[in-house]
Amino acid sequence: MGGGVSAPAQRVDKWLWFARVVKSRSLAQKLVAGGHVRINRDKTTTPSKTVRAGDVLTVAVAERILVMKVLLPGTRRGPAPEAQTLYELISPLPAGASGAPGGADEASVKDDGSGRPLAAQGRDPARRERGSGRPTKRDRRATDRLRGDWS
Repeated sequence: MGGGVSAPAQRVDKWLWFARVVKSRSLAQKLVAGGHVRINRDKTTTPSKTVRAGDVLTVAVAERILVMKVLLPGTRRGPAPEAQTLYELISPLPAGASGAPGGADEASVKDDGSGRPLAAQGRDPARRERGSGRPTKRDRRATDRLRGDWS
């Protein structure tokens, strides 16, 4: 009676794994079960929920919120360029990737008497990337100089 052909559907956890949003399918299942995935603005907690081409997924993963439009169902977990053909990213780039300046006036901050601003050296002592390890002695001194701590 319903002669219309529907678009192919795929489990949301499997699609997230194929699209390389997460490293493993079990992590994708935990992500969905934890309520971190929305399909067309509706929160889902069942990994077996299906997604089709045209659906919009909102995924909270790795301290970011990704909004992506499903273009195709996945057939395998291939390389990253193949995975990127499965979706269109709608969410904007994170603030750090856009090249936005930091909070401090970077041109006025100098480092170790070199006369060059830290921004020209590719360094900003006020901001450290998460997971970059402990600051070096040079980084600590530059941070102290920025704060005005000379003791």
